[in-house]
Amino acid sequence: MRRAYLVPTLSAALALAACAIGTPPKPDEIKQQALPNLTLPQAWVATGGASGPVADDWVASFGDPELVALVREALAYNPDLLVAAARVEQAAGYAKAAGAVIYPTVNLLARGGTKLGDGSGLSGVGLFASWELDLWGRVRAQRAVGEYAYQAAVADAEFARQSIAATVAKSWILAIEAKLQRQLAEEIAAAADSTTGLTRDRLRVGVGDDYDVALAESTAQSTRDAVRQLALAEEQALRALEVLVGRYPAAALRVRATLPAPPAPVPVGLPSELLERRPDVIAAERRVAAAFHRIGEAKAARLPKISLTAGVTSISSELFVLQSHSNPVGSLGAMLLAPLFNGYALEARVDIATAEQKLAFADYARIGARAFGDVESALSSGFAAVEREAILARSVDVNARGLDLAKIRYRVGSGDLRGVLQQGAALGASRSTRLRMASEQLIQRVNLYLALGGSFAPRAAPALAGKP
Repeated sequence: MRRAYLVPTLSAALALAACAIGTPPKPDEIKQQALPNLTLPQAWVATGGASGPVADDWVASFGDPELVALVREALAYNPDLLVAAARVEQAAGYAKAAGAVIYPTVNLLARGGTKLGDGSGLSGVGLFASWELDLWGRVRAQRAVGEYAYQAAVADAEFARQSIAATVAKSWILAIEAKLQRQLAEEIAAAADSTTGLTRDRLRVGVGDDYDVALAESTAQSTRDAVRQLALAEEQALRALEVLVGRYPAAALRVRATLPAPPAPVPVGLPSELLERRPDVIAAERRVAAAFHRIGEAKAARLPKISLTAGVTSISSELFVLQSHSNPVGSLGAMLLAPLFNGYALEARVDIATAEQKLAFADYARIGARAFGDVESALSSGFAAVEREAILARSVDVNARGLDLAKIRYRVGSGDLRGVLQQGAALGASRSTRLRMASEQLIQRVNLYLALGGSFAPRAAPALAGKP
């Protein structure tokens, strides 16, 4: 009779335990709730990008094997990425532990005793099993929290890898620019020394004066100081790059002699696709899902817990005869644990989980809005750098022509030295700024790749695990 009664009871309990838990908000629902005031345009507002899907393997688009090698080195040895990888492993462990509670637990207990030991003479072995029937979905919600937290950690690590790749690329470009700026300053310093020699020659033949010599020497000293500052900037840029790739910061890295050529216009995709592609946005969406299940877990914790238990034991004694001669002995039962009063702690857990979900929505809104701003800013800044570089190229030509004319006037005595020095300073400034804009085009191109969520390597497989 007992067995006939237990079977339908167990079947009903299993049916209840199989009830599905709630479904977290979908990405479109999260976007609508987190960004209610944001209306996506059909295309990006800023100009400077090409139509088409966002391309991966953007590091190779610069055509610089040295840069590709540095990015690979950084991905292998950068300390921040090692931390991110460890966090993924930690999250995987938490997810595994959270998922384990849905299965039964089985424990083995063995005991032995002798007359010289504990004196009881008892010995035996027992096998015990218990299984919590997940009637209200608490255990499955706990497992879902762990899985979504793991997926968020994986997405965060992927964005960290993309960010490090972009930082290495920008640091490489800045190091090359620092080298070229220092070389330009050395050319300007050499020109200043030449002008100083000219003023001394003019003074020696009686057509110059001491004021021109002092003015030229002052300018030459200023250019030497600029060379020293730029040499320090070059060393610091090299050290920053070496730290990124895990090397000792000795400023010993050798960079190429010219800036890489700007890649072709970047396919930028559609604004509506950005939130589905950027790893940091994906991580924020996974954290919203995890927070949703934390609420379900907290609510279910207020309800009774029912567990099935079973055990098999075999006990013997060397000192006395046991009353029960049925050995081994089996047992099967159930346990009910219902929270009656806990000082409102369980209600507080629901409130905390609800607040955490609001925080997750707010964090998603912050990251999503920043993502759109990153793309528009990189597009507009890159396009402006291209236009400015073209303007500065003409400015360099005009200032070079003006310097030649100023030198001629000074030699024939129809102009003074101040005109030569002013025109030389204008030429140097325009050349330096033009070089800065050529570098800025590349920097903003890297920023655009990162903002679009494009991978720095060919995408062989999805980076994220499937949803539970």
